[in-house]
Amino acid sequence: MPEQPFEQEGAIAGTGMGGAMDLAASEARTLERTPGGPLGTGPSEKARSLWSDAWRDLRRNPVFVVSALVILFLVVISLWPSLIASGSPLTCDLAKSQDGAGPGAPFGYDGQGCNVYTRTVYGARASVTVGVCATLGVALLGSVLGGLAGFFGGFWDSLLSRVTDVFFAIPVVLGGLVLLSVVTSNTVWPVIGFMVLLGWPQISRIARGSVITAKQSDYVQAARALGASNSRILLRHIAPNAVAPVIVVATIALGTYIALEATLSYLGVGLKPPSVSWGIDISAASPYIRNAPHALLWPSGALALTVLAFIMLGDAVRDALDPKLR
Repeated sequence: MPEQPFEQEGAIAGTGMGGAMDLAASEARTLERTPGGPLGTGPSEKARSLWSDAWRDLRRNPVFVVSALVILFLVVISLWPSLIASGSPLTCDLAKSQDGAGPGAPFGYDGQGCNVYTRTVYGARASVTVGVCATLGVALLGSVLGGLAGFFGGFWDSLLSRVTDVFFAIPVVLGGLVLLSVVTSNTVWPVIGFMVLLGWPQISRIARGSVITAKQSDYVQAARALGASNSRILLRHIAPNAVAPVIVVATIALGTYIALEATLSYLGVGLKPPSVSWGIDISAASPYIRNAPHALLWPSGALALTVLAFIMLGDAVRDALDPKLR
């Protein structure tokens, strides 16, 4: 008589409770030898969070890689411009006014005889400083005010909504012309303060909406039922899950602040000489656009490339942090 093939269900039924227990123990040993169990969710596999998944997606995104390399280069030359540019951006020779490219001046000279290449490299410092500091200030102030208003609600939420409506009604460029026209300082801090003053309402609304959405989640209700304090709920449970939209908006806005600084400097109310800024150079080169277009082309190109890099970085971060796009 031929030997019958072994069937697991028949073995369990034929051997009774003892056989079933032996097979169950065998399966348990098999699952222990399998990393992460049958679904890969066992303790041997490290749990992944939103941030780890986002970082994994960003590393595979060519847009993020290119924009991050451009921004890294800008940060390096902002900190150490002498690495790629020799001489002082304030050293000018009227005898070389509007001259083209030459030895030591690959971008030529502007109307005052200044080295366009050197001024373009040194101009990155002011633009990056204004953009980064303004973004940090706006993100911090807007997140705190919007988060508290969204968490507690009531009178303070209504008051913040009305205040943000007032600030949204102020044109940014017109507000800069009015507020910065009375400032005589040549530093970047008045420009940064102006951007923080008019930029925080946008971040506050984003933070308010994120906190309102997060505080209605089940894990927040469970923490509240267990007796957690408001500060613990806000800092440990809500803030980590509501900060992603703020990061996305702030990253995109950073490029906007750099462009705004150049616009205000071009109009004469932002950074002022002897400060070195792309907006100042663009304004000084405008009258000579026919005779010396190179003096306008290079700082304008550097400004456009910087703004584009930060906007591309913000788009990549948004795609990585948005669960709906997964």
